[in-house]
Amino acid sequence: MVSPTRERGRAGEVAATVADPELPMLTLADLGILREVTETGDGRVVVTITPTYSGCPAMDAIRADLSAALRAAGYADVEIRTSLTPPWTTDWIGEAGRRKLAAAGISPPGPAPRRAPGPVPVALGPVRARLTCPNCGSGETGEISRFGATACRSLWRCQACHEPFEHVKEI
Repeated sequence: MVSPTRERGRAGEVAATVADPELPMLTLADLGILREVTETGDGRVVVTITPTYSGCPAMDAIRADLSAALRAAGYADVEIRTSLTPPWTTDWIGEAGRRKLAAAGISPPGPAPRRAPGPVPVALGPVRARLTCPNCGSGETGEISRFGATACRSLWRCQACHEPFEHVKEI
């Protein structure tokens, strides 16, 4: 498995504190979309990010937030690059990110599906039959809607505590 590059240096520390605009309890580093932060000797900072999917509507906000945070930290020359290869996977969400999701009442994703290289098959049926409720821990849950507040989340309900909750889909 390819995993995101760990950021280094003060600029990397600043970039790692930027929150995701759609899941504000997570930083871009928690989410695994912050791939690399490079500082050059002349004060230039190059940040490489990978969107959760190529059509992610939050990318403009993510670029603006990263640039603003780095400029506020004293970096005048900031470049934000987008890399689509390798594609992001929910496996890049770190343990801290998964804990933060669960603490916010959002079910973290399980292991991403494994695929052979080549065309991606379209699955029209439900991917998972049951999840663990992030509120009470019950496994008696059911999907209400394949789509939640964003395209990368689905809406579920717990049959034990009757609370609805969102789930980050495995990608």
